[in-house]
Amino acid sequence: MPLRPAVGYTVPRDKRAQLIYLRAGNSTPELIYLLLKRDGHAMRYFPIGAKSAIHVPLVIIEDIHPESVIDLCVGAPEGARGLATIDIGLAEI
Repeated sequence: MPLRPAVGYTVPRDKRAQLIYLRAGNSTPELIYLLLKRDGHAMRYFPIGAKSAIHVPLVIIEDIHPESVIDLCVGAPEGARGLATIDIGLAEI
């Protein structure tokens, strides 16, 4: 499901973008995952352990084309309640 409030980004028409890192924390006692979608299609999955955090410096960086729409969604077991702390690094080129 999409995060609330929605988290999205549209690459400017005269730029490209690159995802360079993701840091995230999970306060729930369950494994959750973040899904980064590009133009409505799955781009990358990031699993986050129960009551844990991750830091993913991305070594394989791909260009995200101009006017692409990036959305962030979260997946968790039904009934899971808690907070996800998210920091995403994007570079515009």
